[in-house]
Amino acid sequence: MRTRQEAIEWIHSLLPFGIKPGLARMEWMLERLDHPEREMKAIHIAGTNGKGSTVSYLRHLLEAGGYRVGTFTSPYIECFEERISVNGVPISEEDLLHAALKVRPLVEELTEADLGSPTEFEVITTMMFWHFARVARPDFCVVEVGLGGRYDSTNVLTPLVSAITMIGHDHMHILGASVVEIAAEKAGIIKKGVPLVTGSEDVEALEVIERTAKEQEVSVKRLHRDFHVQKAELKWEGQSFSYRARSITLDHLITQMLGEHQLKNAGVALEMIRLLEEQGNCKLSESAIRRGLAATSWPGRFETLATDPLLVADGAHNVEGVTALAATLVQAFKDRRYHFIVAATKEKDMGELLAPVENLDADFTFTTFDFHRAASERELYTQATVEIKRMEKDWRQALQTAQAKAEANTMIVVTGSLYFISEVRRFIKGNL
Repeated sequence: MRTRQEAIEWIHSLLPFGIKPGLARMEWMLERLDHPEREMKAIHIAGTNGKGSTVSYLRHLLEAGGYRVGTFTSPYIECFEERISVNGVPISEEDLLHAALKVRPLVEELTEADLGSPTEFEVITTMMFWHFARVARPDFCVVEVGLGGRYDSTNVLTPLVSAITMIGHDHMHILGASVVEIAAEKAGIIKKGVPLVTGSEDVEALEVIERTAKEQEVSVKRLHRDFHVQKAELKWEGQSFSYRARSITLDHLITQMLGEHQLKNAGVALEMIRLLEEQGNCKLSESAIRRGLAATSWPGRFETLATDPLLVADGAHNVEGVTALAATLVQAFKDRRYHFIVAATKEKDMGELLAPVENLDADFTFTTFDFHRAASERELYTQATVEIKRMEKDWRQALQTAQAKAEANTMIVVTGSLYFISEVRRFIKGNL
């Protein structure tokens, strides 16, 4: 490997190894690297929805306090390197190649051993640990769980504080058919003595989280019990809210992230900051908190990509995500007619997924995109139970047609998969 592209192609070549449960391969590689994951001040975040937004809130809050913050997120939206970033700046081509060259011999050796080849995500995670601990050395590393929690490759960490955002129905073919089963997987990140913050509101999920936390002798800070967020005003440009916890009250906080669900994510991030402060690991002034919240954004989460006509991209890919999307539309754009352009992966059920938006004044175009797990436009069209629907194989054509036919009050909403959103964003931004 001599170039960035060769490194990325090598990483992607491991994709056929799919998802393998267990942490044995991660532990084997990290042992050979003398455990870089133990040298990081880490923050660990799991959950069905809200992980990425909470990572972004934490990053901007800590940055506003003067700290250097590494983030590990997935999937990427604009470029592969953004998955491993410091203060929002993706890993350089040179450092990506350096990390890949460091890990590749271990992958080749492991492939010949009884454990077998590591997965693509395990390799990326190992590269992240190496880069943050030995090269970039940020003050904090905010690490997003890839899938589930218990067997996720990031779960070799012992963080300063952990979070489980919210729990809903996603990846059920892997994590389990019920909220209880999914919650058990997410709760697998809970470590002995490491405090946990949760934004989950599901009673059954909370029972699992509390039980696991008790077994690990961990204190749990819960939304609506230990900390509270309350919206004040929502506009297109942003929303105002308050945060309250114990003896602390912060009013008239501003975030440009739209939707009540984003206030809950902000509350989780603020509660994690409070725990870090109580540990003596950071100190943020009120002005830093306000600046950090106001600066927070996250690509593909109710993101405005064009204004004439208004075009919003939102990576809602499960029922809970689409429910939050519908609520935001009704709250902030209630006088609009919506045109949805939808592409999704094969495991999604369109009838179930789109139920929260079925009764909106809307029509739907189903399409597909270049991804190995993408469903065809006909599959989605056939599954969907919405009243006004059409299909178009070429999503670029679907987008251009929607823009050309949009009336003054029409709002185009692109959704269904973050992988799809990534392609649409690149296309639109490349044509601005």
